[in-house]
Amino acid sequence: MTDSSAPDRPSPHLPLRTPDLESLRLLVLVADLGSLGRAAERLRISQPSASRRLSTLERGLGLVLVDRTRRGSRLTLAGQVVTGHARSVLAELDDLLTGAGKLRERREAELRVAASLTIAEYLLPTWISELRSRRPELYIELQVTNSERVPELVEAGEADIGFIEGPRLSRVMSTRQVAEDRLVVVVDPGHPWARRREPLSARELSRTPLVLRERGSGTRQTLDRALHLAGCDRARPLVELGSTAAVRGAVIAGTGPSVLSELAVRGDIVEGRLTGVEVAGVDLTRDLRAVWPTGRRLVGPAAELVAVARREVTVQRPAGAAPASPSPQ
Repeated sequence: MTDSSAPDRPSPHLPLRTPDLESLRLLVLVADLGSLGRAAERLRISQPSASRRLSTLERGLGLVLVDRTRRGSRLTLAGQVVTGHARSVLAELDDLLTGAGKLRERREAELRVAASLTIAEYLLPTWISELRSRRPELYIELQVTNSERVPELVEAGEADIGFIEGPRLSRVMSTRQVAEDRLVVVVDPGHPWARRREPLSARELSRTPLVLRERGSGTRQTLDRALHLAGCDRARPLVELGSTAAVRGAVIAGTGPSVLSELAVRGDIVEGRLTGVEVAGVDLTRDLRAVWPTGRRLVGPAAELVAVARREVTVQRPAGAAPASPSPQ
């Protein structure tokens, strides 16, 4: 049973509208300058506009903030309290904008790149040189790893842009082709394959132990996929090595045949250290791609580096290596 003699409690007042920042700036200026007209002049708005803005603020808060007289404008007690809060809000906003500006400057002055070994060794130096010729102040950090690891670094925020050479991604990412590459079967000049008159078959290649990059490398992924599409088993490793340079050295030393990027062996074939071997029935071409997180727009130095890569790269076949035969239809 309710007590009808008890006084009614006023319902708590709820603001009709969240104050906008410019109205808070106006209120603070009125407090500092003691005049609505001078505050309006400082904000470069008309006095009637300032008066309407202040009235809207007061209605939104349900408070009278300023006493307007012929001698000027004076804050009420409520106005003084609200102005104190407004100063805090505006100071926090200034800190936010200053911090965002510093982050933007840092982003514009720094680029973190993750790239697979082949791209890092044979393409990125040219791309980076071109980009730094336009942005000499730009600091570039490069992490070199295999194609499987690159998307992980980009997704984790440890790199702004990544470059991979493999046919598949370990993460769902945005991608853009920047160049095309082709793998080449190579042997040392004393190997029996160096004297073959007929192309190797895909099956011969799949059944021969090879000097290979480690699993997870783009080169290994491309080779395994090409053999699978040709109806053959994956490549059989004779030796697995962690870098292209190590594989090249092993093949030159006579360890066994390998399949490497034409970017890596072009000079060796021209100078006779390696011999390219034609293969029939298997497509060893591959796309080289830039990768970045899905949903994020590519901007700043990262976007510029991708543009440089797409414009600068023209992959040429190494002398002495026959073009790969198309896969059977």
